[in-house]
Amino acid sequence: MERRENLRDLEEALGYLFETPDLLDQALTHKSYANERGSGIRDNERLEFLGDAVLDLVVSHLLYDLRPPLTEGKMSKVRAFLVSEPSLAEVARSFGLGRYLLLGKGEEQTGGREKPSILSGAFEALVAAIYLDGGFDLAREFVDAVFRPLLEAEGPGGLDRDFKTRLQEHCQGRYGTAPTYRLVGEWGPDHDKTFEVEIRLGNRVLGRGRGRSKKEAEQRAAQGALDVLE
Repeated sequence: MERRENLRDLEEALGYLFETPDLLDQALTHKSYANERGSGIRDNERLEFLGDAVLDLVVSHLLYDLRPPLTEGKMSKVRAFLVSEPSLAEVARSFGLGRYLLLGKGEEQTGGREKPSILSGAFEALVAAIYLDGGFDLAREFVDAVFRPLLEAEGPGGLDRDFKTRLQEHCQGRYGTAPTYRLVGEWGPDHDKTFEVEIRLGNRVLGRGRGRSKKEAEQRAAQGALDVLE
């Protein structure tokens, strides 16, 4: 009962009420949880597969409808950015998906609720759950509501470059120099490390970011720095 009440809060945040609540529950069930609980528990991997396809189609249609029209190459680059793991993980965080996930003990203990791969997969599974529950039109409305504001705020031209590239262009254009990145921490076992990176512009700290790889940490740090500078 408590689980269902918690998911009601999530449905309110999503702006979508499920006719079949079990689909939402499955979308949030990681394979580590299902493996620990045994048979009868369905994880979200098949939904993730379907949601990936639905996202590609809806985002492609959204980009196709933009005016002025984008070239095929531009649409491909922007779509790749929007449906990338870091982008989808950020969308998942905006809805607070992490706290609703069902994880196995191992994933729970190693920060699974914040892992980009798990969050992005859960969001793809969520899109599939909405598609199966309400049909393509409602799934399209949901995805459109998520990504259209981002396109309108950034413009397509701001979404086909990674955050490090955008930050470098911003700093060189405004300050005449490029930022530097420094690894300031790493912890965890070799197979599951977390890295923290700091960005500086001269003596000024622009931001810090954490990730499961140095590259991911740098991208997150650059994203945070852009939020401050822009």
